[in-house]
Amino acid sequence: MTPVRVTAHRTFHSLVHGRTFRRFYAGQAVSLTGTWIHQIASAWLVLQLTHSGVALGIQAALSFTPILVFGAWGGLVADRFDRRKVLLATQSSFAVLALTLGVLTVSGVVALWMVYAISLVQGLVTAVDNPTRQSFYADMVRPKDLSNAVSLNSAIVTGTRIIGPALAGILIATVGIGPCFLINGVSYLAVIGSLHLIRREISVRATEEDPDGSVMDGLRYVRRTPELLRPLILMGVLFLFSFNFSVLLPLLASDAFGGGAGTFGVMMSLIGVGSLAGALLLAHRPRPGMKFLGASALAFGVFSIVLAWAPGMRLADLALVPLGVASIAFMVTANSTLQVRADPAMRGRVMALFSVVFLGSTPFGAPLAGWTAELFGPRMAFSMGGLVAVVAGAVALRSALRRVDASSTGDSAENETRFESDEETGAAELVA
Repeated sequence: MTPVRVTAHRTFHSLVHGRTFRRFYAGQAVSLTGTWIHQIASAWLVLQLTHSGVALGIQAALSFTPILVFGAWGGLVADRFDRRKVLLATQSSFAVLALTLGVLTVSGVVALWMVYAISLVQGLVTAVDNPTRQSFYADMVRPKDLSNAVSLNSAIVTGTRIIGPALAGILIATVGIGPCFLINGVSYLAVIGSLHLIRREISVRATEEDPDGSVMDGLRYVRRTPELLRPLILMGVLFLFSFNFSVLLPLLASDAFGGGAGTFGVMMSLIGVGSLAGALLLAHRPRPGMKFLGASALAFGVFSIVLAWAPGMRLADLALVPLGVASIAFMVTANSTLQVRADPAMRGRVMALFSVVFLGSTPFGAPLAGWTAELFGPRMAFSMGGLVAVVAGAVALRSALRRVDASSTGDSAENETRFESDEETGAAELVA
């Protein structure tokens, strides 16, 4: 086997060896393209209706507040019921909501409160869908392929970010905003179809080890497991203060760079290019860990600051690609760290906490970012988030290095070293 084929097989081995995962993956590719089109169109619709950064923040907050409030119970659903059937219900609900917003917009009766209401209901569905979908990968692939499957899923999420925003910019400029939502609604048929195709291959009720577990059991488990608690704290900081693309990028495109929907779409697509490359590179990594998580947070902060103060679109475009690499490196490493280290009986609830800190922080972070942008400008708001990421990443990286060095002889050190010894080179390369 040639080196190229070996590399390709290593990168895509969870797809090569898993027919169930391949089918779900194909459905996700279509559906997620529609989702990105919807997100760009939704942000631009709110901006057209209000011309307000605060309104963008409120819409994002309404989308993600239910995850903050009900996300832990969504994880309990993922641990107790057949995840495939739960996903059929949530994906069908997303389709109905997208089609409803499309009809309202095309008919010309859409109002801001309608967009807010649909965003809120989408958030309620996401509170169940996200932890279920995240833990569903462990049902489709072999345990040794789990980290690879998570990376490849992130690759398809970010790969569709290249296509979706670009298509959204074209569609908004040519046929308007409404058809974007209709296209998204139809795209859900792909993932719904894939879930029907695999009904005989997988039917997972939940992990049988903890059938009567509760939400509090999951919280106590994470609290007493440092390998899960430490990354969750770092994620919470960055997702609250630094990952506010949906609010700040439209403002950067329109206010800082004097562009329109096309500029916004191109910016999102360039982030997607970097994210896709980063996700595919991460598919080679056998185990995630805190050192690489801290290094990726540090790199994300540096490139955020570069983007914020780029004097023109040429330098901004150059910063967007590595920003995408660093952002996906952080998210994939965070996701994989939790999935690999969580007890199977607790995986749904652990991934629900991931959803809470990743998406549930938005109700606070998004309005704060919008308010900061209106008060100080989008450049300052973006760079402030980058500074938080630099400090948090540096602290986490230094702490991880000290922990391994200081605990080289105990059982906990052996466990930590086993998970993190393979990432020192990668972390150094990312920071460099």
